[in-house]
Amino acid sequence: MDDKEILTRIDELVASEHELRGKLAAGELTTTEEHQQLKSVEEALDQAWDLLRQRRARREFGEDPSVVDNRPVTEVENYQQ
Repeated sequence: MDDKEILTRIDELVASEHELRGKLAAGELTTTEEHQQLKSVEEALDQAWDLLRQRRARREFGEDPSVVDNRPVTEVENYQQ
């Protein structure tokens, strides 16, 4: 997956996030359903951003960006801010 594909995936995930929030506002989802689905979308979004950052860092230091892969959700979600 190249950077453009990752950015496209990020856009899709953001659109999904907005759609879920809209469905909640319209009463099409319960708060519990929205939270469950939103958690999955947010985790995938965090993974995509992490992958993009890894690729950019490798490129910046003259390394091959294609050798990186998605890190597990448990690793990405436990980063310190």
